[in-house]
Amino acid sequence: MSRGEAKRTFTLKNHRDATAGVECRKDEGVIDETPGAYKDIDAVMEAQTSLVDVVHTLKQVVCVKG
Repeated sequence: MSRGEAKRTFTLKNHRDATAGVECRKDEGVIDETPGAYKDIDAVMEAQTSLVDVVHTLKQVVCVKG
């Protein structure tokens, strides 16, 4: 979704809950970076099964936005 739509859709609590366990900023200035603003990676990869073979799955542990 767009940055503006993400800012209108998600609250600071949504962002903090979604980034629990991830080292990142948890303030109003990064609401547009909350994970829910992006496409679900599992759905994206499922749609690409004829093109790719998943060999590893990564877990986010840090996010830097400056």
